[in-house]
Amino acid sequence: MDRPIGVLDSGVGGLTVAKEIMRLLPNEQIIYVGDTARCPYGPRSPQEVRKFTWQISLALQKMNVKMLVIACNTATAVALNSLARKMPFPVLGVIFPGARAASKATKSHKVVVLGTQGTVKSGAYEYAISALSSSCHVEALACPTFVPLVESNEYDGDFAYKMVQEALAPLKIKSFDTVILGCTHYPLLQPHIEKVVGPGVTVLSSAEETANDVKDYLDFHKQHNPDQLIKQPIFYTTGSIPMFKDIAERWLELEDADVRRIQF
Repeated sequence: MDRPIGVLDSGVGGLTVAKEIMRLLPNEQIIYVGDTARCPYGPRSPQEVRKFTWQISLALQKMNVKMLVIACNTATAVALNSLARKMPFPVLGVIFPGARAASKATKSHKVVVLGTQGTVKSGAYEYAISALSSSCHVEALACPTFVPLVESNEYDGDFAYKMVQEALAPLKIKSFDTVILGCTHYPLLQPHIEKVVGPGVTVLSSAEETANDVKDYLDFHKQHNPDQLIKQPIFYTTGSIPMFKDIAERWLELEDADVRRIQF
């Protein structure tokens, strides 16, 4: 089916998911919308996040997408069910794939979820992981400084490492063997997070599992793009085009990313 896959996020974090989809499905066209002007979603009310997610989803519907990936944990937690019920195409989120990755990886059955305030408050990961493995003990830690750090393009270097150290200080007294990055922005900070939690802890993102779910759906329903040409993604942002372009080109290794403005 020669129609694009829509991917949405509160900002640039969902690029971690888009990257895996592009790697796994290079012949599929990706249309990505990052709501950088209203980012972060984590501290916002569920009603606000639901409203913003619906606005973006309806815009992507007009762009004739064949499926939608909500590459934002906060938006997945509050809007996935309503969108999945009402949209005329399949809607996938990132929480269940992340939970599945963590439940597969843990040996001690002790998992830490790092997320935004909204995701942590929702309890969505605890629910999803317990549905997959009732023996898992899950603790969630909100890291509200991480998203602004990534959105401001400051996720490299000593300052970012210090911020990660401070945010993860409560984990020093905890016992766990698996960390799930419960926000799609956080993989850009993954080297710092791995350094802080130490070599004995597996740090996972939901990006790879989500991309596998996209591929599985297209396989099962025979909806792959028949065109064998590699498709370049199209990006829309509600905020700064140069900043978004810089991050997208660095993270996705693109030479000249097609970044456009969208307003709601």
